[in-house]
Amino acid sequence: MPTASLDDLDAFAAIARHGSFRRAATERGVSASTLSQNLRDLETRLGVRLINRTTRSVALTEAGAALLARLQPALGEISAALGEARSAQAEPAGTLRINAPEPAAELVLAPLLPEFLAAYPRVTLEIITETSFVDIVAKGFDAGVRWGEHLAQDMVAVSLGPPQRYVCAAAPELVDRLGAPEHPRDLLEKPGLRFRFPSGAEPPWEFERQGEVLRISPTGPLVTSNREVMIRAALSGLGFVVSFDAYLEPYVATGQLVTVLGDWCEPFPGPFLYYPSARQAPSALRAFVDFVQARRRRQGW
Repeated sequence: MPTASLDDLDAFAAIARHGSFRRAATERGVSASTLSQNLRDLETRLGVRLINRTTRSVALTEAGAALLARLQPALGEISAALGEARSAQAEPAGTLRINAPEPAAELVLAPLLPEFLAAYPRVTLEIITETSFVDIVAKGFDAGVRWGEHLAQDMVAVSLGPPQRYVCAAAPELVDRLGAPEHPRDLLEKPGLRFRFPSGAEPPWEFERQGEVLRISPTGPLVTSNREVMIRAALSGLGFVVSFDAYLEPYVATGQLVTVLGDWCEPFPGPFLYYPSARQAPSALRAFVDFVQARRRRQGW
């Protein structure tokens, strides 16, 4: 079965349509000699002459006219399909899959969703929460979210939000009974509520003041991988807790928790969206990056 490249077929159709190698070459942005070679290659593959040409005229052969009649509708369909593809790129569409740890998904991504999805109704977002680090390319994700210290060097990174803070808090009655710590090391003598990742890792509590960083591993009556359980335990007066201020602020505002060691809880950069540095990123990902950057400029963080 003879084969022919789409480029050669399109060159043939252009020559037939214009009745001139020069005008067809101008339309396609190539030289007349290149177009002539395209036609020769096509005729060689098909084993038939398609166009009779002299120094003064170009005319279709019977085989050429028959091919053109069948070819023109197909080329029209191909052109329309390519136009739709370009249009889809102009109007972002498709599924955007993002892998993110739970705090980033809840505190940073979730507030963005209503405005973004209203602006891009043809985009579907898939946000998969996962604490452990994954190869986003191997797992089929378009992008991931992590804090700066865990970003790979070969990724493009875009800040997703303003700085964040951890705070240390406890129920007022517990602070009244045991006293407020004056230094992070004082927490080693008080009950702490510890968080454990599904991997089994228990991150230390990290405090920072004027460039001094201190990490401690408290002990206490509860270890859990469920943040809600940990906060409820703190509300019940079982121990001190360290978590994102956005999780604890509602309870601090009502007086159910009080914060301690505020001068040791300095802000740090918020999470970043990261993705491979490919030239042709999916339109939905490009739209999300543009949306985040516009929001940053608007809000000034």
